[in-house]
Amino acid sequence: MSTSTYIDQPRVVCALGALESVLAIDRAVPVLHAGPGCSSKLSSAIGGLNGCQGSGYIGSHLIPCTNLGEKEVVFGGNERLADVIENSLKVIDGDLYIVLSGCTPEIVGDDVAEVVKRFADAEKPVIFAETAGFKGNNLKGHELVVNAIIEQYLKPAETKNSKQVNIWATVPFYDPFWVGNFKEIELLVRELGLEPNIVFGPKRGLTALNKVPAAAFNLLLSPWVGLENVKLLEEKFGTPYLHIPVLPIGPTATSAFLRTLSQYAGIDSQLTEEVINRHEDEYYYFIERAADELLETRLLPRRFVTLTNSAYALGIAKYLINDMGLLPETQFIIDGTPEEHQENIRQEFQKIIDGYEVPVVFTEDGGWAQQEIRKIPFVGKPLIFGSAWERTFTEELDGYHLSVSAPVSDRMVLDRAYFGYRGALRLLEDIYTVILSDFQ
Repeated sequence: MSTSTYIDQPRVVCALGALESVLAIDRAVPVLHAGPGCSSKLSSAIGGLNGCQGSGYIGSHLIPCTNLGEKEVVFGGNERLADVIENSLKVIDGDLYIVLSGCTPEIVGDDVAEVVKRFADAEKPVIFAETAGFKGNNLKGHELVVNAIIEQYLKPAETKNSKQVNIWATVPFYDPFWVGNFKEIELLVRELGLEPNIVFGPKRGLTALNKVPAAAFNLLLSPWVGLENVKLLEEKFGTPYLHIPVLPIGPTATSAFLRTLSQYAGIDSQLTEEVINRHEDEYYYFIERAADELLETRLLPRRFVTLTNSAYALGIAKYLINDMGLLPETQFIIDGTPEEHQENIRQEFQKIIDGYEVPVVFTEDGGWAQQEIRKIPFVGKPLIFGSAWERTFTEELDGYHLSVSAPVSDRMVLDRAYFGYRGALRLLEDIYTVILSDFQ
């Protein structure tokens, strides 16, 4: 763990970065109660400079904001916020308006809840989430926003749908592959005869959000982000949840996931095995086609390092070890994982190889982690999975680098996915594209 007095090359932003989670809900509008500059900086960090995801429907410089100044700090910003909400409802064509408060109004004591209550009878719903930077990072902010939706917007369902499953996975926008991942998860879950319901992504919006309380259960594919949300859904609507702590990548993890899901949902095992066999056959068809290159021992390094968030650190490590036969060096997890979840994540790493302890380090200091990687006695070229921060660093080590988590400013990501069977093929393509380019 880093002993630095400052954090170098951070991979998360403040809780107000959850504005991107609001934008991931189709036609939802974030209304910021914060100082000038917060919106553009956070949107750039998680959107524009992270897979070139851009602003979307009402993002980036279009996001309404109170732009608090000295006057509001001295006299309070409640009336300023009320004006911005009122005008946002008039000029922005949205379906749900979520007020997000930053550091300044929470420090000076603005009563955001009271202001939002004034709009209880507005034509469109208005809710709020307190997302000051000192509440945590944007992953915590994501949970705060989802909890606010559960507490203030969702209503109990008249009846439950025994086939419906709500799917929660990687954090929208923060994970540049979130759209593709959700699509792949949706396809596989549907093949099992279930009805997947996903809130985030194109053309889902309030239609999907309103269905959440009717689900038979919630499915969470994440080491820790989202656990508070599914627990709250269970408490409020009596909806149980299935927690898969590893993002499944590749045939070993994905097939195990489908069997676990099938058993939990009471799905016929024969149908499950048919789905698994079909996808495994397709996966290995492509692996066999590429076998000449995949078996060329001069190409793929035998050891790898991850310097990324907990979801991809676990998912990628499990795939490379179980399906590709690589061995892990130290795995650095850099998403600010709360201490209460760290031991569970360590245990997931230790389950990958019997009798082999995978070194795991939690830190938020990317610069310190890079210095630790320099101390590793690599044999041959290292293979490093990280962010754009690692690009130059890996060149200095004469290694191979692939950006897989924020900030991904060196790649454009549209609907690419790393989840599942097809996602693993995309990951392999990306790895070998980096490696083969070194031989040109």
